[in-house]
Amino acid sequence: MRKKSKYVHEGRYVAEVEVGLLEDDTGWSPYLSVGDAYKLDDVREALRQGDLESAAKYGRIYELRPVAHQ
Repeated sequence: MRKKSKYVHEGRYVAEVEVGLLEDDTGWSPYLSVGDAYKLDDVREALRQGDLESAAKYGRIYELRPVAHQ
């Protein structure tokens, strides 16, 4: 298994979550474990509800802000 950072974007927040990618000889490789897939779903739901404290249990949380007007 190799570690990878996945980014979950919801609204004005992004969570950086570390997951493990499983590799094998099938055509589906690499893929997430069921547990890591649920973890990403939990983070997305927490961000959607504005619950940054719960989302932060899984990784770093970033707030997106515009830097210039067009």
